[in-house]
Amino acid sequence: MSGLYVIPLSGLKEGHHTFDFEIGEEFFEEFEESEIKEGRLTAIVEMEKRSSHLDLVVRISGTVMISCDRCLEMFSRPLESENRLLVKLGKSISEDDPDIVSLPSDEHELDLMQHFYEYIYLALPIKRVHPDDNKGKSTCNPEMLKKLKELLVEDEKHIDPRWDDLKKLMNN
Repeated sequence: MSGLYVIPLSGLKEGHHTFDFEIGEEFFEEFEESEIKEGRLTAIVEMEKRSSHLDLVVRISGTVMISCDRCLEMFSRPLESENRLLVKLGKSISEDDPDIVSLPSDEHELDLMQHFYEYIYLALPIKRVHPDDNKGKSTCNPEMLKKLKELLVEDEKHIDPRWDDLKKLMNN
């Protein structure tokens, strides 16, 4: 599977090169822990090959199906990402910078599958909820929103008296 996301380096002349990759369900199936199970994405890799390194700009765009944090239903989320990756050819270097990787000089290909996966996840928002409609209303499952409202616990008026003693300490 990872052969689909490989750039062949042997025989590639120095200079500018562009590669296109399609990312779909089969891609995400390779990552068992992935919460994304579906997606239609395109990755465009612009690479500048030099004798000592490869300079890549990876642009990923499309949509992914993710679970809503509020109602737990799947929804389609547009995704845009642009990342730069520097690949040093030769002996290994420090692994401190995730945007710089090393590749032995005799390596004939560069596998980008793991990088694509990480770039996709980094492009997702922290809070993943259905977008609001054009009237500003949530497009989440209305039955789930109703259930959540029923289970919502209002602020309790009863305050533990131990907090009063602690507040006295803070005020001194």
